[in-house]
Amino acid sequence: MIDNISLPFLSKTSKSKKGWMVFSGVVSLLCLSSCNSGSGDFPKIEVSNPSDLARKSATIELEAGQFEALIKQYGTDQLVVEDLETGSSLVSQWIDLDGDKKMDQYLFQTDLEAAETKSFMLRPLAEGEQQPETEIKTFSRFVPERTDDYTWENDKVAFRTYGPDAQRRIEQKLPDGTLSSGIDAWLKRVNYPIIDKWYKENDEKKGAYHQDTGEGYDPYHVGSSRGIGGVGIWAEDSLYTSRNFISYKRIAVGPIRTMFELKYAPWEANGQMVSETKRVSLDLGSNLCRFESSFISEGELENITVGITLHDKKGEVLIMEEDGIMRYYEPIDGSMLGLGVIMDPKNVNEILDHRVEYKDGSQLLMVAKPKDQSVSYFAGFGWDKSGQFDNSADWDHYLQQFAKALKSPLKVMVQ
Repeated sequence: MIDNISLPFLSKTSKSKKGWMVFSGVVSLLCLSSCNSGSGDFPKIEVSNPSDLARKSATIELEAGQFEALIKQYGTDQLVVEDLETGSSLVSQWIDLDGDKKMDQYLFQTDLEAAETKSFMLRPLAEGEQQPETEIKTFSRFVPERTDDYTWENDKVAFRTYGPDAQRRIEQKLPDGTLSSGIDAWLKRVNYPIIDKWYKENDEKKGAYHQDTGEGYDPYHVGSSRGIGGVGIWAEDSLYTSRNFISYKRIAVGPIRTMFELKYAPWEANGQMVSETKRVSLDLGSNLCRFESSFISEGELENITVGITLHDKKGEVLIMEEDGIMRYYEPIDGSMLGLGVIMDPKNVNEILDHRVEYKDGSQLLMVAKPKDQSVSYFAGFGWDKSGQFDNSADWDHYLQQFAKALKSPLKVMVQ
């Protein structure tokens, strides 16, 4: 399902169909062969882990076109993926990337030990069999009841960013405004969805989601900074950034992945006009979102830059440029929060620890080499009160393993 809303100032751009390789905690790159499936002849899916890393909640992403005959015969809602070793049926998700009512991707998740291979089968449901379900899932939506946020989450983390009404309120000096294209972090202590619940509680009592009553809360300040993973253009020691998003398109929500796009009105960046389309994808089990920002500009862009705000500069910075990692580990209300960005190191020009005296200006900045006017990266966080990470070493290990997994993708064969 695609929920596509145009807000003021949206300019029309064409968008071709894309298949995304977005993964939960670790990455898999697909090697797919064609399959022809008739009744009783169902496709087998072999997934191999070539690395010495254990892969937890690895998302297997398949092109739906591989199963065209099977889909035509049974329909996507009647197909289930089975683990051939255990005989168990797995939770899965179909995604229509472009809103044409035809599914483009098929997702499921599995755990693999180092050097392990697993086999699966895509088959129709047996008589009386139901699709496996789970209450643990991903979610995202536009939130008009709190001006116009866009908010997203999985079982580990939650985020939000801000729309044109929040911008208008600032410009007209009205209450409840926010002027920012940065990314906000909502700190979760539970694995079930909290977005709707927290907004409802905040409607009933303003500021409720800023108080932790056991599920987590929103203590993170973004302001005009990049928050965790916002972008800009770095030029002549200045970061040029857009204002709030002007439109959104929800592409998918489900038990494995939520995906959506945000568009931003043109802004001036060191003498030229620039506009951005941002596609965001978050998989179950991952503390990091995948972001892909694509730009249209008057000339070729250089130095597309991803940021992490340093707040009051009391945290600890770690830069691992050779691995494409930058992270910040900071105190927040008596707890500790780790933040990180990961990019293919081949695409990183430099990482800057940029500190200034004015509010929201101090940031870690990963300056990237754009490819075809776009840049892709992962960004997210880990909170010690979530029970996932006890200290900075745990967070660093997570980021390093994630980056290592990106370099050693899973191998997937359909036959």
